[in-house]
Amino acid sequence: MSKLLLRHGFVYSDGAAWTGKHDRWLRSHRTGDLAFEMAFDASYEAVVQTVARRDRLDRAIELMAADSQFTPMVNRLGCLRGIAPLTGFALAVEITNWHRFTGQTIGSFLGLVPSEYSSGQTRQLGGITKTGNSHARRLLVEAAWHHRRDYRPTTRSVLQARWEKAPEDVRLHGQAGVNSRQRTPSSAVDPLRRSKETSRDRQRRHRP
Repeated sequence: MSKLLLRHGFVYSDGAAWTGKHDRWLRSHRTGDLAFEMAFDASYEAVVQTVARRDRLDRAIELMAADSQFTPMVNRLGCLRGIAPLTGFALAVEITNWHRFTGQTIGSFLGLVPSEYSSGQTRQLGGITKTGNSHARRLLVEAAWHHRRDYRPTTRSVLQARWEKAPEDVRLHGQAGVNSRQRTPSSAVDPLRRSKETSRDRQRRHRP
C-alpha cells in the first residue's frame, strides 16, 4: 500500500503511520484511473484483513496467557515495565523453565553475550553473538526500549493493576526489598555495591 502511493507521489508526513489519522489520509487518496483504484482497493483490503487477523490473534493469546500453566510467570513478568501480557506470555513459552538458567548463563541462551576474537595472548571482545533464541531476544530488546521512557500517570496505574495480579510471594518479596532499602544505612552501601563488582572493576578502582 505504501509503495503504491509512493509510486504516485503520495507521501504521508503527518505523524505515525497506520493510525486512525493515517487511515483517513489513505482513503482520501483513492483517486485516479480505474487501474489505480483497483490496485488501491486490493492493497487496502489486504491491510484491513491483516490488521483484523493480528487483533484477533492478540485477543486469543491474551486469553491463553490469563488461563494456562504459564499464567503465574506472565503475571510475574508483567510487573516489569515494558512487558505486557503478549510479551510476557511469549517469553514464558520460549524460556519455559527459568530455573535452569542463572544470571550468567541466560545471556548465552539469548545470544546476548559478546563475541570473542582471541589469538595467543590477545583477547578482543566484539558485538553480541546473536546465536541464541532470536525471538526472545527481540522481545527483550523491545521491552527495554519501552522501559527507558519516562513514566506517565497512565503507566503507573497499568503497572499497579499488573502488580495486584502477581503471585503473593512476588508482592511480599518486592515489599520486603523496598523496606530493606529504606532501612539500609549509608555505611552499608559501599559493601553492597562492591559485592557486585567484577574483577576488572576492582582492578580499575585500585589502579593508581
